[in-house]
Amino acid sequence: QVQFVESGGGLVQTGGSLRLSCVVSSFALDDYAIGWFRQAPGKEREAVSCLSSSDSSTYYSDAVKGRFTMSGDKYENMVYLEMNSLKPEDTAVYYCAANLMRRRCVSPLLQHEFAYWGQGTQVTVSS
Repeated sequence: QVQFVESGGGLVQTGGSLRLSCVVSSFALDDYAIGWFRQAPGKEREAVSCLSSSDSSTYYSDAVKGRFTMSGDKYENMVYLEMNSLKPEDTAVYYCAANLMRRRCVSPLLQHEFAYWGQGTQVTVSS
């Protein structure tokens, strides 16, 4: 069964940085666009970023644009989310998933197009 595995979360102070990793198994990064999503307590899951497999273009939500950077390593078959200048409102469980319908990220990201959700990794930003 295909499932992504996220890691790298933790507790960090406001203004700090974290690097999340996502292991992609059973297919190559070239096959699908990969997205990062997050869900804060009591809130709906929201899109954070996306990496296109067609041209390596990226999409970021307005909430993280300029602070987060998504990248991929085709040799390791992993994607990363570099998070800088973290804020308490970034506290959430972060998930990665594959868009089985597209190789290029489009805005807005449609969560129903994504599959193979992992268990997530907890990011907590203290004030």
